[in-house]
Amino acid sequence: VYIRKHPLEIPPPSEKDWLKNDEEDFFLQDPDRKRDVLPQPFRMINKLVMLVFENAMEIIERREMLREAQRLKAQPTKCFPTAEFQVSGRANCLAVSGKYIFVGLSMGLAAFKVSNFKEVCAWDAAKMEICAIHALDLGNEHHVLLAVDEMGLVWLFCFHKETFLLIKILNEAEDISKRSTCVELVLSPRGDYAGVLLQGKCRNMVSWLEIYRLPKDSWLKEMEKSPGDAAGLACRERRSSWTSAHIFLLQVSPVSANKADAKLSFPVLLLKVEPPKPITGSSFKSPLDALKKVDDGSMLGLGYNHLIKDSQWEQQEAIFRSTYREYLGAEGERESKEEMPRHATFHFLLPSRILQVGPEMKVQPDVPAGISVHWDGSHNLCLYLLNHPLKEKVDSDPTPDVVWPCAAPIACSAVSSCSRYLALACEDATITIWDKHLGYPLSVTAVLEERLIRSVHFL
Repeated sequence: VYIRKHPLEIPPPSEKDWLKNDEEDFFLQDPDRKRDVLPQPFRMINKLVMLVFENAMEIIERREMLREAQRLKAQPTKCFPTAEFQVSGRANCLAVSGKYIFVGLSMGLAAFKVSNFKEVCAWDAAKMEICAIHALDLGNEHHVLLAVDEMGLVWLFCFHKETFLLIKILNEAEDISKRSTCVELVLSPRGDYAGVLLQGKCRNMVSWLEIYRLPKDSWLKEMEKSPGDAAGLACRERRSSWTSAHIFLLQVSPVSANKADAKLSFPVLLLKVEPPKPITGSSFKSPLDALKKVDDGSMLGLGYNHLIKDSQWEQQEAIFRSTYREYLGAEGERESKEEMPRHATFHFLLPSRILQVGPEMKVQPDVPAGISVHWDGSHNLCLYLLNHPLKEKVDSDPTPDVVWPCAAPIACSAVSSCSRYLALACEDATITIWDKHLGYPLSVTAVLEERLIRSVHFL
């Protein structure tokens, strides 16, 4: 038995009980340990505050990375206007050809020089608003212009010696009810041909494409032989004396809007292409063969031993219409609402292997030899030659010389600047690049599913 001899006392501290430095600064090594000693409400608040700070730092780092990536990108060059010129009225459109700028105004046309931005000529005889304009330099200070006014009429001009010469209104009609409007206008690269997509104003809204050959060589000769025809149309300019701005008051002689200004050759209509009709074919050689295949008992008879009168057909049709009256009415309303004019996309094509021209026809390498046309909702790309012999009456539904069928309806197309490559984008989001000189596709690219290609361009 152990018996304590001395009274109970607190033992003196020993060295092993002393606090070490690492234990005093434990929160510096692991900051979470210091937060763990806090009471419960403060720990929750501390976690929420730290979460907010961490999310803010992530957002800041992400924005800094995006800003740095944007800084490393090539910045586009900012262009500022070097000069400005004032026009009379409202400018709707403009086109540059050679050393001239042609502007479509709310009342006619105006031409400006690129060198000094001075107005040299104006044309407002028809008092029409010009909404679109296409211009091309023919050489020797001759320019061809195609302008579309607010009524959809296409005006063909020749600009010679700073004078507008009206040649013809391409879609002019004496009967206003039969007048057509221009939907799209395209000039060939050298000005040899012009394509106009027209749309009728009747109830069915029919669209068609007209291709014209422009006799530019004849125009050059005719204007050189009779330079006095345009003397009465020369524009006179005078500078305003009370203002320092470059404003010119122009006066032109009154000219009838329905008559040409100068006696120049008219363009020649080569093609008139209409939308393709729906393909309807059958393997039956006669209606009798088709009736023999019907075994549902709904036919009136084959006509072997009796006659089918017209009254029987009328009675059958009346019974059908009375039975399905509501469905026929709804179907007719839907068809009338969904009936829209068809749009065509067309391009002028230079001679190539796919456009085979006969040996009797002369072909120039830089003059278009044909056009490519595809209509909305059509699977076929139709190619038409432009070097056919002229006819007294143009066929309204010519047969295409080459047809390229596609697996899906063609949505849009594009031709490269050299006219060698043709891009076709279909509604199934497939893009095919064709080499027209060699006659075979170079690549087929499928875009992601559920994508619709609106337009395609060569860069």
